[in-house]
Amino acid sequence: MILFCRLALLGLFSLSVLPLFFPPPALAQESPYFVAYDHYLEEPGNLEIEYFSTYGTQRVGNSFHAFWTEFEYGATAWWTTEFYLDGQTTFHDSTVFTGFRWENRFRLLKHEHFINPVLYLEYENKNGADKILKEVEGHDVESDFLVSNAEARKDHIHEMELKLILSSTFKGWNFTENTLAAKNLSNSPWEFGYALGASRPLALKASAKRCTFCPQNFIGGVEMYGGLGDRHSFGLHDTSQYLAPVLAWNLPSGWELRISSGFGLNDNSHRFLMRWGVSREITGFGSMVSRLFGGRK
Repeated sequence: MILFCRLALLGLFSLSVLPLFFPPPALAQESPYFVAYDHYLEEPGNLEIEYFSTYGTQRVGNSFHAFWTEFEYGATAWWTTEFYLDGQTTFHDSTVFTGFRWENRFRLLKHEHFINPVLYLEYENKNGADKILKEVEGHDVESDFLVSNAEARKDHIHEMELKLILSSTFKGWNFTENTLAAKNLSNSPWEFGYALGASRPLALKASAKRCTFCPQNFIGGVEMYGGLGDRHSFGLHDTSQYLAPVLAWNLPSGWELRISSGFGLNDNSHRFLMRWGVSREITGFGSMVSRLFGGRK
């Protein structure tokens, strides 16, 4: 736990001092989604540092606050890689470090098309106390979160996760559909899930001057996600389902803020999930590191 707190503080400190060392990047419209992905990848050579939180209620247990830090790097124009550190606090219980994730997204087509496919591959090394709810898979339900942290963290999980992301942009709108297949590397069946998203800037025409509260700086939308059972019991039976409006605010300084309030759609779901996050992009990070170690400019 001490190690994770130090790493989380390091990530937050990095976010706070970035404006002192790096000029604000050109303002870009970032995705407002927390669970769904669209087809846009990180710009090559850029590093984005992000912090996100999820607050969840429990009907017959303690509420929780889960949090994670992301380091997202644009390796090439067609490959973005991310590293996650996860943790959570369950009220009236404890705070625990729950694991790490390594995510990779590969864009399959070079140019923009009506439908843009992206292949997603992630390795997760976590314990059973993980509660960030970055996705919902299989028969994940609210009652799974009632186990105490001390007991849940004894369960070590090594998992591979695959997603096919199909995303389109039409007249300013983004529509995306994600299908998920996850496999615990122990003797467990494949589990399935999905996420759907739609979003649009509040205005498509940019203002002639830099401004903080211009409509084009805000992106609103909605996402829906849930489990689809497993190989032995595919479908919606004994699964949790969620609907969540989302909003992103792209500040002229290069910061982005996101917020979402999610609502469970059936009795197996948490009744309420509140998510929020902050991110900052470092442009030219790859070139800076290359120069630091004597590489070519």
